[in-house]
Amino acid sequence: MNEAAKTILLRGAAELGLQLTSAQLGNFYTYAGELTKWSKKINLTAIRTDEDVALKHFIDSLTVAKVVKNRGKLLDLGSGGGFPAIPMKILFHELQVVSVDAVEKKVIFQRHVARLLHLHGFDAVHARGEELVKSHAGQFDWIVSRAFSDIPIFAAMALPLLKPDGKIIAMKGRGGREEGEAAKGALDDLGGRIDEMLEFRLPVSGDARYLVLIGRAGGP
Repeated sequence: MNEAAKTILLRGAAELGLQLTSAQLGNFYTYAGELTKWSKKINLTAIRTDEDVALKHFIDSLTVAKVVKNRGKLLDLGSGGGFPAIPMKILFHELQVVSVDAVEKKVIFQRHVARLLHLHGFDAVHARGEELVKSHAGQFDWIVSRAFSDIPIFAAMALPLLKPDGKIIAMKGRGGREEGEAAKGALDDLGGRIDEMLEFRLPVSGDARYLVLIGRAGGP
């Protein structure tokens, strides 16, 4: 990771109110290096420059810390190269993280990074999201994804895996509020509801971002 990217990581984290330790920064630098190396062999990400990795993968992932804290159990559905699962685990040591992707090579990469960074309490699973209900029903405090363009499809997969008081977090860009409003009817049919739509700007770039928070209808 070059110096410009390191500056973006530090500045972006600070704008989110996060103070990364030297050990955490070292983990991010190592992660970026492995991502670059492995992306030459397998299709992990279309983002290639160090600066874009720092901002569009690492800082964007860390925006989830606006909702998730250093406790409980988080599921990342369709995590690809490990986003936001691995950055959140680097940030929150005590957080239990399960990262799921249907592409085995991407899961193998995540397991490699987890071993390299000694990320205990991190489990990368090769599976489709709909298969998890057999083994993980009702287990998660938070279920997050950057992979789903359709909020109701994501919620339909996530709700059976959620604890009664858990929250689904749909990470959205510009237009996130409109997507959330359009999904309300379908969420009602699924037994879900939108609890909050957090609107903010991505640090450094100023791009629009939304976290659409979904809970169970009738829940807390």
